[in-house]
Amino acid sequence: MTTASEPVLRIEGLGLDIGAVSVLDGVDLHLAPGRILALVGESGCGKSLTALSVLNLLPSAVSRRRGSIQLAGRELVGLEEPALRDVRGREASIIFQEPVASLNPLMRVGEQVAEVLDIHQPGSPHSRADQVLEMLAKVGIPDPGVRARQFPFELSGGMCQRVMIAAALVARPRLLIADEPTTALDVTIQAQILDLIKRLRDEVGTAVLLITHDMGVVAEMADEVAVMYGGRVVESGPTDLIFEQPAHPYTRLLLQTVPRLDGQPRHVLPVIEGMVPSAAAWPEGCRFAPRCPQAHAACTRRPPMQAAGPAMHQVACWARVQACASSTQ
Repeated sequence: MTTASEPVLRIEGLGLDIGAVSVLDGVDLHLAPGRILALVGESGCGKSLTALSVLNLLPSAVSRRRGSIQLAGRELVGLEEPALRDVRGREASIIFQEPVASLNPLMRVGEQVAEVLDIHQPGSPHSRADQVLEMLAKVGIPDPGVRARQFPFELSGGMCQRVMIAAALVARPRLLIADEPTTALDVTIQAQILDLIKRLRDEVGTAVLLITHDMGVVAEMADEVAVMYGGRVVESGPTDLIFEQPAHPYTRLLLQTVPRLDGQPRHVLPVIEGMVPSAAAWPEGCRFAPRCPQAHAACTRRPPMQAAGPAMHQVACWARVQACASSTQ
């Protein structure tokens, strides 16, 4: 059991290798009970691999996983598959990007939600049916008794996503991993799903690891933010500090690409020059250096993670290290 001050999820020094290539390198994340941590960055930065590592749902190409992943104080790295199956769904659940593709097309949606209870909380069929209908109603599905008897192809994408959330939360896990949960949905449904996750977090007390590239979603949802680039966390801290005082050049550039309601009409948004390189082509030092407007000679070495201000705000950037050194002289 964890106390309110202890992390539900503690990731330290997480690394993943695909063959001889390191695709995650020294990732550290802490997530407290009832909090939402957003993991952000461009495609190819390692966000989804980090999320999948928690429950060891990794592709077969991954040849090595190292570091520590603790869920409520229990070490998950090295845990045997039968023990992991007991954790999945009961202690931690995941919502995938494509709800329709993630549901079994041959099973009625009520049966798919009930399957979690069958595995982790076996009881009477009547009690199980009541719990399923209650959870379907809680996630905003109208006529849950009717919908529970339908197949995924009979539901809209937004409805399927709600079913996925119901299945993920029906056993009241400590941790919910939401991997781009609104990518395939239209804007109106996106807002409804995000409000739903936030409301259920408040009601159930589940901690949420939210994977996204949308900084607008981060501002709306997250309590804390971790910015990833090149398989590493380059900045982390409370959401308000990340948005108001971004310390890493990559974070500042990400925020500049977000449209603003108070911006000038017909204003062309800035872009981050270049592309995220493949893991095999990452530089030895700061991996953002080839695209960074502030890069200099020190960036050929890996920058340490250090304090960027108050309230657990941290950044890995040599420009910040040198600025702090100058201020102490």
